[in-house]
Amino acid sequence: MVAAPVGKNKKFQDHPFPYHTELELEISTLTNLGLGLGRVALPPIQNPDSAIPNSPGWVVMVPFTLPGERVRARVFRNHKNFSEADLVAVLSPSPHRVAPRCALFGRCGGCQYQHLAYAEQIAWKRRQVAELLEHMAGVTFPVAPVIGSPREFGYRSKITPHFHCGGRKAEGGIETPAPAIPIGFLRQGTRFDIVDVPRCEIATDEINERLTAVRTETQRKIAAGDYQRDATLLLRHARDGVTTDHEAVITEEIALITSPAMSRQSPAMADAFLVAPEPGEGGRPPQSLRLRFLARDFFQNNPFILPAFTAYVRDQAAAGGARFLVDAYCGSGLFALACAPAFERVVGVEVSESSVRFARENATANGIANATFQAGDASAIFSGLTFPAADTVVVIDPPRKGCDESFLAQLFAFGPRAVVYVSCDPATQMRDLKQFLAAGYALTAVQPFDLFPQTRHLECVITLRRDR
Repeated sequence: MVAAPVGKNKKFQDHPFPYHTELELEISTLTNLGLGLGRVALPPIQNPDSAIPNSPGWVVMVPFTLPGERVRARVFRNHKNFSEADLVAVLSPSPHRVAPRCALFGRCGGCQYQHLAYAEQIAWKRRQVAELLEHMAGVTFPVAPVIGSPREFGYRSKITPHFHCGGRKAEGGIETPAPAIPIGFLRQGTRFDIVDVPRCEIATDEINERLTAVRTETQRKIAAGDYQRDATLLLRHARDGVTTDHEAVITEEIALITSPAMSRQSPAMADAFLVAPEPGEGGRPPQSLRLRFLARDFFQNNPFILPAFTAYVRDQAAAGGARFLVDAYCGSGLFALACAPAFERVVGVEVSESSVRFARENATANGIANATFQAGDASAIFSGLTFPAADTVVVIDPPRKGCDESFLAQLFAFGPRAVVYVSCDPATQMRDLKQFLAAGYALTAVQPFDLFPQTRHLECVITLRRDR
């Protein structure tokens, strides 16, 4: 497997390697970006450190390689402290290397690990979380084994293929539509080039069945001039099928895993929560949570792991004995409503008023009376709360960029007993962890979840309790 080389830039920095220099090197580890990392020795004139005994050598990043492999790679970019190279050939393969399922693997930038056996994927993700803890937060702490996805492929319930619809110039300067415009995802190593993706192996079968027709119709519209600019499509699979309408209201149903924490505060409340409504109300299987939200809104894209994921967050939140819970990035109510039976009262806070509206409707539809939701001002997230901080736990699930300074300042000023921090980017999570530690919180649990098999991405849940 060979990744397509990146074209030479006029500003190419030729130190320490000229453009397209080929190297042989051994891959020693994987980065949290999913890249293989190896080192090569440079002559002292190029790298003064290489004259120092035991110098580790110059770092070279090579995608789609595995630790222990000897590879040939072609340099396409030099940075101040490392180089990037395309994989040319695997000379000595890892025993954990497997054949990728997707024919586009290595060209499409969506997956990084299809060549790595799944057990090894989650082992490396656990190691990477531990390394981020140490290097970004300065903490050595035991990381629990990664909880893997029930599905290694066919799990993703939402995809957003892209396309560029610009025309091309024919002879005489007349602009004509380009035939068969690629519809898919970014090419590996590029920011704008699109790889045509007729099928996505990590998407659900239902999405792939619908994708063929969507691509055909989109090509027809492109040819007819219906698109005046680049665009992004949506295919979202939920309880009622696959929709392509960004504004559609969809329903997701999540099975709930019961545990002692589920009914610790009020057994009667838990019993009411777990009883299916009457058939005339639409009915649903017992022990499930039904949520409605806009197709374009954020929602976890691996529904198959959500029962274990939500149960863990609920049990961590309830473990300290707090009576109240605040879900500070509540969206349409996933964590707030899944946790509600374990608490006397729950408040969800969200800056999006439309999401708050759905969260309120979802609480009513699921018969949950102890959860309320409010649209929060970003500058006053916790204003109006009457919960005593010493008896309150806060769940946060911020965007990939992590928590901003204003939010953290407000959270620390409120001073809850505990915080359960859910993150889709452990790097920004560990950055924020330093501030929690400085504010007097102690780290008590680190649990990664693999919501995104075959990719470098994962979710990580850390639990923090205030040291009083």
